[in-house]
Amino acid sequence: MNEFATMFVVATIAGAITGVGAIPVFFRARVSHRVYDAALGLAAGIMIAASVFGLILPGMDQGSLLAVMSGVFLGGFLLLGGNKAVPHVHARYLGWRREGGLDDGDGTVVDVEGDDAGGSGLDAIDDADSRIRRALLIGTAIVLHNAPEGLAMGVAFASGLDDVALLLAIVIGLQNVPDGFAFAVPVGETGISNGRVLVYTTLSGLLPQVSAAVVGFFLVSFATGIFPVAAGFAAGAMMAVVFREMIPSSHGHGYADAATAAFLVGFALLVVVDELLAV
Repeated sequence: MNEFATMFVVATIAGAITGVGAIPVFFRARVSHRVYDAALGLAAGIMIAASVFGLILPGMDQGSLLAVMSGVFLGGFLLLGGNKAVPHVHARYLGWRREGGLDDGDGTVVDVEGDDAGGSGLDAIDDADSRIRRALLIGTAIVLHNAPEGLAMGVAFASGLDDVALLLAIVIGLQNVPDGFAFAVPVGETGISNGRVLVYTTLSGLLPQVSAAVVGFFLVSFATGIFPVAAGFAAGAMMAVVFREMIPSSHGHGYADAATAAFLVGFALLVVVDELLAV
């Protein structure tokens, strides 16, 4: 199998894991805040460690500090700009303790962020249009978060950094599960079948990551030495996601200690994986 085929298969598997996040929706499982907050903390720790050990340090080995840091700021600020342009919607089951968001009356608590946070843009109306819009907003956010990671994975494979690319694929797959869960909740509430929920959830991670990985792979053909900037870009975007989305979402429910402990476990887990891959 050549390098491109390997990259394509790995990116496809990592993206498809997003569909795993839809499984609890099939059973309308009631996930406690403690468990969910800890899961977010675990994923956040993995992403921060991956940003440093899987992207920034390898990027500095392949290029200059300036190139990597330029990518970090570019990725981070573009992610923040995208968050500003695309309002975020977070759907949660009724089985969880209320968090002060809008209650649409059908078992979901909806929090809205961005320019429409004041209530002018998204009304909690129990109809198909509001549910579909919710799903589209979350889907857009997932695309925004997934594309930089796929880009870095494609560039890593094309640059011959197979260990880095494999590490990124593991991290991407792990974090895609909670992304899929966040997407599947509002999609499932539109009344479509469980099978279609699974397909749409899987595609929400699969398409952006594979597409970005392919773009990243071929970018190397046109611009040698692009990995340091691309690695910094992905690291900056991932760190922005962690501090803008994941850490705030895992705190404020009374389980900050559990989320913090899970963060440390996630960070250590990634370091161990990185060390094992380096052996």
